[in-house]
Amino acid sequence: MENSTGEAPEGRRFCRKCLLREMMENGVLEESYRNMYERIELMDEDLRCQGEDYEKRLALCKSCDNLLDGMCRLCGCYVELRAAVKKNSCPATPKRWQGL
Repeated sequence: MENSTGEAPEGRRFCRKCLLREMMENGVLEESYRNMYERIELMDEDLRCQGEDYEKRLALCKSCDNLLDGMCRLCGCYVELRAAVKKNSCPATPKRWQGL
C-alpha cells in the first residue's frame, strides 16, 4: 500500500510501468508474486501462450497507459498471468493482442 509520500512501505517506490518480473529482479516482490510464475510454468502447454507471442503480448502491455504496477487498470489482472493464457485477449478497445 502506498503512503502519503507516494512510496511503498519500507521506502520502496512503485514502478508504474513495470511488469512484475522486472520488479522481482529489483527485489521488490513478495513470495506470493513468485508463486504466479510457478503457476505459469505449471500451466498445461496447450493452454499457455509461450515464447515470442508471450513476449509480444507483454511488450504491448508495457506500452499501454493502463499498465500500473504490473496490473491492467481495465480488468485488474496481473498482465503476465493474463498474457500467459493463450485464449485470453486484451481487455482494451481495440484489442492490442489481436493475432497473438
